[in-house]
Amino acid sequence: MTEASANENIWPELRWEDWAATADTLHMWTQIVGKTRLALSPMQAHWWNVPLYVSARGLNTAAMPYGENFLEVEFDFIQHELLFRTSKGENAALPLRAMSVAAFFSEYKKMLVELGVEVKLNGMPQEVAQPIPFAQDEEHASYDAEAVSRFWRVLMSGDRVFQEFSTRFLGKVSPVHFFWGSFDLAVTRFSGRSAPVRPEMDWIMREAYSREVISAGFWAGNGGLGRPRFIAMRHQHRKGLERRRLSLRRPATMRSWVSSFCYTRMCGWRSRRKRCC
Repeated sequence: MTEASANENIWPELRWEDWAATADTLHMWTQIVGKTRLALSPMQAHWWNVPLYVSARGLNTAAMPYGENFLEVEFDFIQHELLFRTSKGENAALPLRAMSVAAFFSEYKKMLVELGVEVKLNGMPQEVAQPIPFAQDEEHASYDAEAVSRFWRVLMSGDRVFQEFSTRFLGKVSPVHFFWGSFDLAVTRFSGRSAPVRPEMDWIMREAYSREVISAGFWAGNGGLGRPRFIAMRHQHRKGLERRRLSLRRPATMRSWVSSFCYTRMCGWRSRRKRCC
């Protein structure tokens, strides 16, 4: 296998305009599953009890307590199914196909009932500009399986990079989280100091950014970005940090760092090539 073909498999092309409709639909589906974790899991600082995690087959919730048992839900992006597993040995699957968010929400709740899981879900999407209640959303109904598979492979590669990034810091650092609200992959380092509350922050963001942090993340193109991006950002640090240079091939500081996904794909992680896109 050539270097180019190997890199294509690790960092496949992911043009936002090619799969935006599918991404918007999948975003809502992940919110429905994520809200299940929010409802069943005990609250943790910075909302660490709610994200999904990149898995060997897609995205999963990890084990969620319900009564004396556990429930795990996983998006399988190999077989394209939503898998349900319980600690009682029960299994169920919902095929992932082109269907509306309303249809997905209805079938999802039926699956939970069949498994004996009683959970009250908030039926409104979070962190989107024009939220449509899940039960009424007939607008988002696309599913391109090939594009979703590419997205998952990019998430795996991003997760691998972020895990290595985490090992270089001895302080408090988050696991690599997939946040279904903003539909992004992220890892965060903490300084240990509290951060002042900003008046423009809602109660969700106040909890998420209650401490000084530096976060690194990957966005697929949603949120107005228009194309995949790696982003590093800081929240409330001492003066001068924004002028610190980053160890990159291209000049950048911590004031605002955004790397194009094209640059990452062409250079590859650990690549020694000097010229990139």
